[in-house]
Amino acid sequence: MRASAPFQATIRHFGQWRASVTILLIASAGSMAAFALARGESAPAGWRIAGLVASLAIVLAGTRLLRCPPMSLRWDSQRWHLGPESTAGEEPCAGSIDVCLDFGAWMLLRFEHDVTTGRARFSWLPVQRRGLEVHWHALRCAVYSSRPAHGPDGGQTPARSPQSQE
Repeated sequence: MRASAPFQATIRHFGQWRASVTILLIASAGSMAAFALARGESAPAGWRIAGLVASLAIVLAGTRLLRCPPMSLRWDSQRWHLGPESTAGEEPCAGSIDVCLDFGAWMLLRFEHDVTTGRARFSWLPVQRRGLEVHWHALRCAVYSSRPAHGPDGGQTPARSPQSQE
């Protein structure tokens, strides 16, 4: 199977991602705050204080997920390239992509940077069809197509015929 054709897209619409994260933040922080503020014998005071601290930590951590700067994503038939919107065509980070969630019109992609520092580094990329209508099909084809194999023969071994299996 051949690799998908090269393409480049700028990802700048994150409405579905932000709405989902906001709903999860409200639900988790609300439940932790309700636990912490409950009266009666629901939990000792130490546990309730820990619940308030945990709900604050959830909100602080979650607000970081809401910030999504526009990114340029490019597939060159060999590697993925990711960078700020201003670097379109010359993205500084090369790597590979895995699809973590796919809901048809929305996907969460994990971009794994090529290892140059000795440790793996990931970037999460929420992409939605809105704003990428022209490139959506090409993006889906590229993230799901087979990757070119390494090596002189393309990594393929010749198929054995039934007669040679004697």
